[in-house]
Amino acid sequence: MSTDVLVIGGGNAALCAALMAAEAGASVLLLEASPREWRGGNSQHTRNLRCMHDAPQDVLVDAYPEEEFWQDLLKVTGGLTDEHLARLTIRASSTCRDWMRKHGVHFQPPLSGALHVARTNAFFMGGGKALVNAYYRSAEALGVRVRYEAPVERIELDDERRFVAAWVKGERITARACVLAAGGFESNREWLREAWGRNERGEWPADNFLIRGTRFNQGVLLKHLLDDHGADRIGDPTQAHMVAIDARAPLYDGGICTRIDCVSLGVVVNRHGERFYDEGEDFWPKRYAIWGRLVAQQPEQIAYSIIDAKAIGRFMPPVFPGVTAASLPELAGKLGLDVGAFVRTLQDYNAACRPGSFDHTKLDDCRTEGVAPAKTHWARPIDTAPFYAYAVRPGVTFTYLGLRTDDTAAVRFGGTPSANLFVAGEMMAGNVLGKGYTAGVGMSIGTAFGRIAGTNAARAALQQGVKEHAVA
Repeated sequence: MSTDVLVIGGGNAALCAALMAAEAGASVLLLEASPREWRGGNSQHTRNLRCMHDAPQDVLVDAYPEEEFWQDLLKVTGGLTDEHLARLTIRASSTCRDWMRKHGVHFQPPLSGALHVARTNAFFMGGGKALVNAYYRSAEALGVRVRYEAPVERIELDDERRFVAAWVKGERITARACVLAAGGFESNREWLREAWGRNERGEWPADNFLIRGTRFNQGVLLKHLLDDHGADRIGDPTQAHMVAIDARAPLYDGGICTRIDCVSLGVVVNRHGERFYDEGEDFWPKRYAIWGRLVAQQPEQIAYSIIDAKAIGRFMPPVFPGVTAASLPELAGKLGLDVGAFVRTLQDYNAACRPGSFDHTKLDDCRTEGVAPAKTHWARPIDTAPFYAYAVRPGVTFTYLGLRTDDTAAVRFGGTPSANLFVAGEMMAGNVLGKGYTAGVGMSIGTAFGRIAGTNAARAALQQGVKEHAVA
């Protein structure tokens, strides 16, 4: 079997690539590893896209200019980002929504519980699953062929690092160009274990990780490109979009409803009943993705988000109810924590809270003094029954180790870009995200580079087709 453009993957980035390639006049075959009912990779669990805009636009209020987006990204990554590719992503986010609408994606204002993102993020009506389904419908209408349960085991490259063929269950599929968009390695338990190793307590932290997204992102092609073909790499294998999620969540595909969003409204303690980080450091959409890594560093990779009755109604409730108690000692007992240590931690925190004007919609002046770690915003005593607790574990969304690329989305080998092999989505997100995360930027990266990769793959394929025709 042969085609102009082969797209490997079935999520947002892969679909954007397939749509752009088809619009450019190329024949396209998309290979999705999952069955049809699980199609879409991690994109099926998303809700929104972070968008630059210089003025109010339909569902986006006020303005969110390029420089503010860049500063937000710079802050969460600590400078571990390629500014050129980051700004390319940011600018692309300002112009993609009309194209998305053309392919059936609808937008809606954010729900009231989606804190602080009405200005920065455009929400998909029906969520990520609706977006994925819309793209698949549009792709099939454009003639894109889709094969499910088609995991690619390896690819062939020629001596010039040009794509030649992909192998699926013993079948060889050739194409004039290829886009790799098959996700990271977050579902590969062995690779996570190898990357994180053993800690000073003798624990293997990765053994306690949950996977928020698809079970099909095993990193097979990523490892193949890096180890067997020597593709240029980017990123640290332990860095990931890693969120503190409900410890009762399923191993795979828990999605967004398992996220615990009340961290900034209370305190978080570890297995020893001790606080370990500033819960009010910044707005939750800019900090939620550091908490999985923080919990991963705690004993037994577990922690407990503690709030009181004053916090109820101020955050999006998770799918499972929390543990409730009429007193703090009773709550500690129900959690199996040392009652004395837990109560001392809460008493010290409560005593350190300084009076202020509480406002969860801004960086307010409610803070602590004389306690470590400090809580710099939204610090109010936890003193109003009933009390609530949510046990949390690290939830890995996607890993940041990936293939180094440039503004053409080409895979690079020894610093040289391939002429017909491109990459998009999680497989290259580490170029922009060295660490950290801010809500919706993963979809911004996948959309920008999916569209670039699809356009350039179609161009490479059609040029090759012209050459072949001339020789014939």
